[in-house]
Amino acid sequence: MAHDDPALADALISERTYHDACRAALDAMVDGAQELVTVGESAFASGADAEVLGYRLRSQAKEFRELPKGPLFFGRVDFEADPQAAGHHAGQAYHVGRVRIAHDPSAPPMVVDWRAPVARMFYQASARDPQGVAVRRRFGWSPASRGDSADLTGLEDEHLGDGEARESSIVAGEIERPRVGPMRDIAATIQPEQDDLVRAELATSVCVQGAPGTGKTAVGLHRAAYLLYTHPQRIRRGGMLILGPNRAFLSYISAVLPALGETGVRQATLEDEIARHPVTAYDSDAAAALKHDARMAEVLHGALYARVTAHAASALVLPDGSYRWRVAEDEVARIIRDVRTEELPYAAGRERVRSRIVRAVEQQAERRAGPRTSTWLQKIARARPLTGLLDAVWPAAHPEAVLADLLGRPETLAAAADGILTPVEQEALAWPRPPRSPRSARWSAADLVLLDELAGLIERPAGYGHIVVDEAQDLSPMQARAIARRSPFASVTVLGDLAQATTPWAARDWPELLAHLGKPDAVVTPLTMGFRIPGPVADLANRVLRHLDADVPPARSLRRDGDLTIEATDDATAATVAAVAAAMGHAGSIGVIAADTESARLRRALGAAGFPASGPDAFGPDAFDSDAFVPDASGPDSLGLDSFGPDSFGPDALNPDSPGTRLTVVPATAAKGLEYDHVVLVEPSSIVDAEARGLNRLYVALTRAVSRLHIVHAAPLPLAMRPHEASPQPAGHQMQAS
Repeated sequence: MAHDDPALADALISERTYHDACRAALDAMVDGAQELVTVGESAFASGADAEVLGYRLRSQAKEFRELPKGPLFFGRVDFEADPQAAGHHAGQAYHVGRVRIAHDPSAPPMVVDWRAPVARMFYQASARDPQGVAVRRRFGWSPASRGDSADLTGLEDEHLGDGEARESSIVAGEIERPRVGPMRDIAATIQPEQDDLVRAELATSVCVQGAPGTGKTAVGLHRAAYLLYTHPQRIRRGGMLILGPNRAFLSYISAVLPALGETGVRQATLEDEIARHPVTAYDSDAAAALKHDARMAEVLHGALYARVTAHAASALVLPDGSYRWRVAEDEVARIIRDVRTEELPYAAGRERVRSRIVRAVEQQAERRAGPRTSTWLQKIARARPLTGLLDAVWPAAHPEAVLADLLGRPETLAAAADGILTPVEQEALAWPRPPRSPRSARWSAADLVLLDELAGLIERPAGYGHIVVDEAQDLSPMQARAIARRSPFASVTVLGDLAQATTPWAARDWPELLAHLGKPDAVVTPLTMGFRIPGPVADLANRVLRHLDADVPPARSLRRDGDLTIEATDDATAATVAAVAAAMGHAGSIGVIAADTESARLRRALGAAGFPASGPDAFGPDAFDSDAFVPDASGPDSLGLDSFGPDSFGPDALNPDSPGTRLTVVPATAAKGLEYDHVVLVEPSSIVDAEARGLNRLYVALTRAVSRLHIVHAAPLPLAMRPHEASPQPAGHQMQAS
């Protein structure tokens, strides 16, 4: 509709009035939920029933109270009047929003949840396949609206029943809206191919190979919200886990699920999940790579079960009043061998051996003196001779003790790694100065992965109902196994981009990584259409992609807007300050991305020029200076930045109301998963030269911009960035595309 169309004005007035009615209904739902808590607490019920009822009511009231302020609907679908075309929805109209709103639970909804089956037509219907939809309406809201009806500024109708197909300016405006603060949900702009992934069945494990800007992270988060809505009891029984690459990324996405009405979801890094100890040691590159190698699983298994010694079994004699019960040596050895073949967790195996020996004693006692009581069985099971025998043939084990013995004793390592690791590899793995005891050991980040593997061999961890793994391409085989242990019977959603793989142990293809995750049958689906990345930036990134060892399709951009500037200069610092000054003239967030060793210096230079920037405060003012920073090769991204979090950017880094939010200086190793309206990328060659997979790191840095990318360099550009026909540009030359 044209903006001066009288019908548009009438429709806006009508929809604003409807929104006011929805707001009143939602307020009543919130008040009613709190009232139910009060009534429920005084209701007569048994202790267990009252506790369950109270928990559910309080949880519901808490979820309502924590709903972020915002518009209550973003779309509407009007169905055809003909039942043959629209089925039981014929003649109905539904407003679509982030949560269901109704006057009471039994009343028809005023707003349907975007995850409801009927809402799928809002995303999937098209002029070619209207699916019974006559008109699809989208609503335009003013940016940062807190849900006032006056913020409803426009609407668009697509008459799908008449075969009308049109590009939505509302969707385009939402996608291209400047980025300030945490990530927003995309419930209003989900595309059909994204919707298919979001609504995949719970039992289906999904792997999304997503090019930059395709919304793979948003797809994963919306799939989590969809599963919580569709299978609430099954998911909440085990819990939902969102795994991100670092805490800065988790802070960036933290507002998405609450905005969709879902709270209580654990969002963590893998390092948080397996953190048995603080990281206080650092591995060499060779040792870190070995500890992340899949072969270590076999080495650790061998080291643990080397403690089980069936051949050392001796006869057991148990005094019992006037009786002496005896289990022969060969029977004890047979029990141990049988239990080993059952492949139980180590601790469960030890207890299985105990119970079978007790059963053998019980059978003797029943033949002699009749049935035994449960008290007698407990006494026999805890008898000192039996426990002493177990300690000799199947001793209790603790992960720290096993790993300290393996890495601290060359003979133990040689026995466990025989035929698996070469002598040179064993030497690289061994501790040069073993600690006096496991309690005094200092553990590296890679050691924690090994400890988690051992802990899983000894006693299986509790599994989650569903796990979403973002930036999965950087997982090592041993890290993937840690995730697999937490989802043995549950599905997973795996998100990543092989082209953005930067760790030394990063995946080269999805089938191998999915096998380590325990989901070899997961369906790999590529997303290639970039909704956020501008066309000129995508073209440059695809040029670099051709030089990477990643067999992935190039990104395609829906957008031909955006600016790309490549500036050669004699003074990269001064050019960076000038580029930031120019970016300040536009709306949106600004990220300065540079090699880790340069980021602190650039931040100080920007501050001196009057542009205070958020940055890595958590590491101190010289955290990334070349003379002060020593990388931790055992960290998840090869530079020990797994703990780089929102506090590192300053206390207001993700607060859109903070004046310092707009400008952030980001070390290249911490940029993954983040995005900015304007990116100033400083000295690409320094990023490439900083690490073995530096070209992949550069690809990540190039694809963080959603509006403008300004590249500043004094050193020659990496060959992968240069046009085939171009030679290195002289200082002062600028190349611009838009």
